[in-house]
Amino acid sequence: MAFSRIHRLDPPSRGISRRAAVMLCSLLAPLILLHLLTDRCASPSPAKEDSSLGRDSGLFGNSRTNKKRLAWATVGSELTGYGAARRASRALADDRSRKVFLQLPEEEEAGEDEEEGGGEEEESTAAWSGKVSPRFAGKLSPLGEGSKKLPQALIIGVKKGGTRALLEFLRVHPDIRAVGAEPHFFDRNYDHGLDWYRDLMPKTLEGQITMEKTPSYFVTREAPARISAMSRDTKLIVVVRDPVTRAISDYTQTLSKKPDIPSFESLTFKNRTTGLIDTSWSAIQIGIYAKHLDNWLQYFPMEQILFVSGERLISDPAGELGRVQDFLGLKRIITDKHFYFNQTKGFPCLKKAEGSSKPHCLGKTKGRTHPNIDPEVVQRLRDFYRPFNMKFYQMTGRFFGWNN
Repeated sequence: MAFSRIHRLDPPSRGISRRAAVMLCSLLAPLILLHLLTDRCASPSPAKEDSSLGRDSGLFGNSRTNKKRLAWATVGSELTGYGAARRASRALADDRSRKVFLQLPEEEEAGEDEEEGGGEEEESTAAWSGKVSPRFAGKLSPLGEGSKKLPQALIIGVKKGGTRALLEFLRVHPDIRAVGAEPHFFDRNYDHGLDWYRDLMPKTLEGQITMEKTPSYFVTREAPARISAMSRDTKLIVVVRDPVTRAISDYTQTLSKKPDIPSFESLTFKNRTTGLIDTSWSAIQIGIYAKHLDNWLQYFPMEQILFVSGERLISDPAGELGRVQDFLGLKRIITDKHFYFNQTKGFPCLKKAEGSSKPHCLGKTKGRTHPNIDPEVVQRLRDFYRPFNMKFYQMTGRFFGWNN
């Protein structure tokens, strides 16, 4: 009886079957969609892969392209999530950027004529380029770019002393990175702030020194306090020259721009008859080195200030550069082999600039012929500067021989 009852049960209605089919489809649809999305995220886009590989082929050649294809094939077969795939892509991009930085020359720094000391001195800036030294290969950031830092050393003076020559010679050293143009931050642009100043600096790698030169700092009263506020450890370099010769050179430069200015003799004296020197004239005032140094010693110890002889920078550039390299704590890389004397200009020149096979001399504005100055006026100036020079010798502990 029971069997017959079970045997006679009616089949389920069509409504129940339809509902069961809908429920089954609703369960399977999300699973299928999830599977398709997972496959799509785990595999790189063919279009993007071809585009990336095309760029690699242009930079590195076919062998590197094949390596990239193999790397992507491995990534596609092994990675199972979008996050992992993205990390692998970034790693490959970082590696490619690192290789480009190590193989291609650094970006050249744009050079321009610069006027020192209140816009009166014209300075030419050479464009430099060179490959990254192999010894920095292990010190690069992930993208191999380095970072911008505030300068650890400054060439602060003096105008017409030889600051441009010193900077150009120092830039041969692989551990020195310097701004070409004069920032004039601590005298004219201080209101822009340190972030603005830092942004002017070139990028440096670990162990490199950032430098800039603005000769008017030495005679700017506010400069020592401002530089000390930035860093009390800043190393300062001053190129000094016979103040009489420096004043004549200063006048010569101004004369080349303004031919109608009064004579050197008339500008030198307040009263020619009495022989009173006009110390308000900047060409005279800059050469009173002891007075300006007093201001700097209120903020910096003498051990942090190096005085370079402008005369010896011409007669023995390697010797003076050796002192500078020692002062900066750098290996003596710049030596006699880097220089030759240009008889026409009367100045030493670099046998070849960094990253170049050509000799490099300073611009045409260097080595101007000085006008003839009345010998009596020259002697009056030497007598005027003598006590200041003697005090300067005592302060620095170095005899420059300007009174001979």
